[in-house]
Amino acid sequence: MAMRIAMVASECEPFAKTGGLADVVDALARALGARGHEVDVYLPLYRGLRPPEDLDALATLVPVGADPANGSEDGFERVPVVVRSGRADGYRLRLVDHEPSFDRAGFYGDARGDYPDNGLRFTLLGRAALETMRAEARPADVLHGHDWQAGPAILSLRTRYAHDPLLARMGTMLTCHNLAYHGWVPRDRAWELDLPRDIGDDAGVDLLRETVRRADLVNTVSPSYARESLGQEYGAGLDDVLRDRGDRYIGIMNGIDPTVWDPARDRALAAPFSADDVSGRAACRADLCARLGLSADGPVLGVIGRLDPQKGFDLVTAGAPALLAMGARLAILGTGDAQLIAGLRAIGAQHPDRIAILDRFDRDEARRIYAGSDMFLMPSRFEPSGQGQLIALRYGSVPLVRATGGLLDTITDADLDPERGNGFTFGPADPDALVSAARRAIAAWQDRDRWQVLMAQGMHEDHGWDRPAERYEEAYRTLRD
Repeated sequence: MAMRIAMVASECEPFAKTGGLADVVDALARALGARGHEVDVYLPLYRGLRPPEDLDALATLVPVGADPANGSEDGFERVPVVVRSGRADGYRLRLVDHEPSFDRAGFYGDARGDYPDNGLRFTLLGRAALETMRAEARPADVLHGHDWQAGPAILSLRTRYAHDPLLARMGTMLTCHNLAYHGWVPRDRAWELDLPRDIGDDAGVDLLRETVRRADLVNTVSPSYARESLGQEYGAGLDDVLRDRGDRYIGIMNGIDPTVWDPARDRALAAPFSADDVSGRAACRADLCARLGLSADGPVLGVIGRLDPQKGFDLVTAGAPALLAMGARLAILGTGDAQLIAGLRAIGAQHPDRIAILDRFDRDEARRIYAGSDMFLMPSRFEPSGQGQLIALRYGSVPLVRATGGLLDTITDADLDPERGNGFTFGPADPDALVSAARRAIAAWQDRDRWQVLMAQGMHEDHGWDRPAERYEEAYRTLRD
């Protein structure tokens, strides 16, 4: 049975993006729309955002907290907001237009740091979603929030709107894409949230913690990371409340969009190829090596991402001499920790034909590395889901990953399970473990027949959004039972 789903998010591709959250919100909304559900995505109308054409406008008054210094008698004020709605690809985008809140230099902050009124800004987003549904007399079956920025919507629904005859029966789901960001609001600004005083403590309100406690269902973006986050090492200070949720806290693995990531139609590549015809991949490999000045007679390891210790790139720096000694070439693309980059550059200066460091963000070059590398290296200390390993599989680059989070859920070690193996894994977060796994991977690469089978295994796997959407669909149905 088709459902109405209202998503509240701070990012959505292609309208507003700083990271993978935007990709997931858009792809999931499209996949659910394709399955026959009616999906609305509520998003701030940020400065510079290019909306769809032919927008409809709904003007409404949105209740938010009132500054006690202004002497408000009832504790809140009604802010005029316009919700502008238009069709996106398979869903309806609903842009919350309030210039004082969202017409700013950044989504969450500027050069001075996070905006101090972020609690108020995202309360406005959530309340606008609820007030729009009330004005239209069309509540959703499920209010699905993404990360702490959607916390005020869910908390408001369960407190300020708890007795609203139209809205109160909506089910609520919170997806935690990044447990590290909590949305902390100090007590002296907690009035901005217009929530009961018993939410939070004397110091303030941790929006992610409080929403985890009160949402009907909570998930994160892979089953293994859901298990890992129940412990202190990966729980980001939320492990206690996550454990308290029991079976109401689950993991649903993200997917990738196979139309966006398709080597048969990717214009950035030197030649197209596919799982059924990989002949063009040789041209992509040659092109990559020529572009980066790498000699092509050894295995090429691609590295793409934020160069910092959380992503395990300190292990790459420490292990690079051993990797190069085994004949590997390293194609590294990303920005981040200056010390890590300097260490890699020092090694690269000694071996300019074996290591290339591109200290920048470059979408097209990333695609060329996926298509031209023999292996794709993701040594993350923790990885809630990960997209790089899934893109690498589709582009025929065999993943070499640390067995954690979503990497553990998607990559099976070819030595441990030859029938299902699609990559190579290592356990401890140390350079020796990485180098040991790389040695096994390079030995497999030298066996050309085995390598072709391994590449084909990964390229034929389906990591699109159909299965994740089905899992979310099943989760939504539990909220209606």
